[in-house]
Amino acid sequence: MKDKNVLEYIDKDETIELLQQMIAFKTVNEPGDELPLAKFIKEKLDEIGVEAVIDDLGNNRGNVIGRLKGTGEREALLFNGHLDTVPPGDIEWEHDPYSGKLVDGKIYGRGSVDMKGGLAAALIALKAVKKAGWKLKGDFIYSATAGEETDSIGAVKFVKDGGLNGVGAIIIGEPSSNGINIAEKGAFWVEITTYGKTAHGAFPEKGVNAVVNAKALLSELLNYKFKCEENEILGHSTMNISTINGGVKTNVVPDKCRITIDMRTVPGTEHKEIIKDFEEIIDNLSKKVDGFKADIKILNDRAAVETKGDNPFVKLAEETVKEEFNKTIKGQGVNFYTDASIFLPHKQIPCIFYGPGDGDMAHQPNEHVTIDSLLEAVQFYIAIIEKYLVL
Repeated sequence: MKDKNVLEYIDKDETIELLQQMIAFKTVNEPGDELPLAKFIKEKLDEIGVEAVIDDLGNNRGNVIGRLKGTGEREALLFNGHLDTVPPGDIEWEHDPYSGKLVDGKIYGRGSVDMKGGLAAALIALKAVKKAGWKLKGDFIYSATAGEETDSIGAVKFVKDGGLNGVGAIIIGEPSSNGINIAEKGAFWVEITTYGKTAHGAFPEKGVNAVVNAKALLSELLNYKFKCEENEILGHSTMNISTINGGVKTNVVPDKCRITIDMRTVPGTEHKEIIKDFEEIIDNLSKKVDGFKADIKILNDRAAVETKGDNPFVKLAEETVKEEFNKTIKGQGVNFYTDASIFLPHKQIPCIFYGPGDGDMAHQPNEHVTIDSLLEAVQFYIAIIEKYLVL
C-alpha cells in the first residue's frame, strides 16, 4: 500500500464494536428479517458520507447499496456480502450466538464468519478510504443483500435492477481464511418422486410399491457418471442422495416415495443435460419395471462459476496479499455456493472471494472470527481499492 497513512483511520475498537452490533441483529433465514440490519448499515454509510439506498423487498427483508463515486475513468469495483445467517442450531453454544462476545481475541456469534465479519471489514475499509480523501477513478460499490442462504432474493433483485452495470470486478466477502478463492461449485438439487399403487400390507401383490421403485431408481443413479471432466481447482462433480421419504403406515403398500439429491457441479456441467439424462433413466425403467412411474422437480439450480487464475484482477489480488502481508498464495476453489452464482451467469466479470474467518466455522456452533483476521481483511480491502481504483 503506497498511502500507509490511510491505516491510521482504522480503529480496532470501532471495528470490533461494529461487528458485535451486526451480530446482535437476528437475520436468520428463514424468515430472513434482514431489513433492520440493512437500515443500520445505511445509517453507518450516511455517517461516513457515502451515498446509500435501501431496497425494501417486503416482509421485513431488504438490501442496502452504498456508492462512493469516482471520476468514471475506470469501471466500478463491487463489494458484495449477504445479511442473512443460518439458525444457531440445537447444540448449546459456549456464548450467546447473538452476543458478539469477545474472548481471547475472538468474536463469537452467528454470522461472525458467515458473513457479517466481511461486511464489517469492508465498511471500516470504506470509512478509512473516505477519511483519507482518496480520489477514486471508478466507483466503489458496497452491496449487502438478503437471502443468500436460501434463494438469493436480494442478489436476484440487485441484478434485475442493473446493479452490475459498469462493474469491472467483484469482491465477495465470504470467509476465506484471508486467502483468495476464485471458483465455486454449482449446486443442483432435485427431488424425484416415484409412484405406485396403494394396497393392504397383507396383499402386496395387489399394489405397486413406490419404495421398491425408488430402490430401482437409486441403483441407476448411483452408477451415474457426470460428463464434464475434472476441474483443475474444484475437482469432480459430486452427487449425494440426501433424503428418502416414502410410505404412510407399516400395513399399507406405499404409493409414493420422494428422494432428494444434492449435486455439486464443476464449471462446464450443464444442469439441463443432467435432467435429460435422469429423464432417460426414468423412461428406461418404465419400460423394464412393471408399474414404474416417476417425475422430477428442481429445488435449487446454481451454476458453477470460475475466474481463471491468470485473470489480471486475480493477479492483482495475489500481488496485494504478497505486498501487504508477505504471503504467497494462489487462487483456490470452494464447494459451497455464494451470490456469485447469481451474478456471473448474467455477466462475465472477474470475481474473487476474500473474507475474514475460517470457512469451516460457517454454520457451526460457537462460530467465531479472530480480531487479527478481521483487521487483516480491512487492510486488504483498502489495498485492493487503492490498486484498482486509485493507482
